[in-house]
Amino acid sequence: MLGLRVASHRIAMSRAASTTAKLGCVGIFGSSGAVGVEMLNCLENRDFPTEKVRLFARRAAGQVVETKKFGPITVEPFSEEAAQECDIALLAVSGNFSKEYARKIAGGPKNTIVIDNSSALRYDDDIPLVVPEINGEGNCTKPVISNPNCTTAVGAMALWPLHLKYGLKKVLMSTYQAASGAGAEGMAELEAGVKSYAKDGTVPKPEVFAHQLPFNVIPQIDAFQPNGYTKEEMKVAWELKKIFSLPEDVKVACTAVRVPTLRAHSESITIETEKPIPADEARELLRSAFGVKVVDEPGELLYPMPINAAFKDDVEVGRIRQSLVFGDHGIEFFVSGDQLLRGAALNAVIIAEQAAASRLG
Repeated sequence: MLGLRVASHRIAMSRAASTTAKLGCVGIFGSSGAVGVEMLNCLENRDFPTEKVRLFARRAAGQVVETKKFGPITVEPFSEEAAQECDIALLAVSGNFSKEYARKIAGGPKNTIVIDNSSALRYDDDIPLVVPEINGEGNCTKPVISNPNCTTAVGAMALWPLHLKYGLKKVLMSTYQAASGAGAEGMAELEAGVKSYAKDGTVPKPEVFAHQLPFNVIPQIDAFQPNGYTKEEMKVAWELKKIFSLPEDVKVACTAVRVPTLRAHSESITIETEKPIPADEARELLRSAFGVKVVDEPGELLYPMPINAAFKDDVEVGRIRQSLVFGDHGIEFFVSGDQLLRGAALNAVIIAEQAAASRLG
């Protein structure tokens, strides 16, 4: 089953990239933010089949962005009419914007497909929540499609092939999330704090994060919920269940921590499975999984690290070992993945590629 999904994904990708037919237009909304910038990079780097790209951002409207593939692009202010002139609309915007406009943009004269990176619509029953290598088939041509949370998407790449073969019973995750999870402003605050400390030994009062991030870790991402978990932690539980179609008796729990790295999230994951899961066998299975790179040579000090996973499409997986808690029915492992790519922009663009492949035939 996994092989079929991987094969069908590769066929769709090659069709989208190699055909001479092209879409008329892809729009990026929120193009000046960290995710929007990476969406444009992905469209260029992956030779996306579109005649042109239009960029929309309120604060950057009027600025000109130079691109190699699409030439100079003048950033535009948003309007529903302009959005519906695009075949595909990639939204890297706030949840409030998505709630108000995503469904309004979808359809129209060009049958616009909206791919939304916010959390606004992820849990709506009529909106598919998609990691294309997992559940893209039949979902990438829907009018509105949601991207998962960045932490969910990174972990899902390793968890899915394991679930297909061994069946998940429990997922216990702790995350080490980079400043870029809070956008360009988060990265800027971390860099400014480190520079200030190097200059005079002080760190300015934080504005983006709840506490000083340089030389610190913060065990809170997003607001606390009544059950004591944060919303970021609950997103992982909610979203894995929806993407994987997990039954209610499969339990997922997460502790999310902000760490002072610039880019790429890491996750320590322990799983219990229905079937016995030998660690060596799981490692070989992950070597053949699409979008995953096994980095697991402890004797050579090789394992996933965010500094190596940054700016890479694949999620790195390593430290794969038998669980001391769950024995033959469990393993523990560590993953690192670029959350601006796999966890956001790349995921959205691969969804768009599958939509384009379907539309272009």
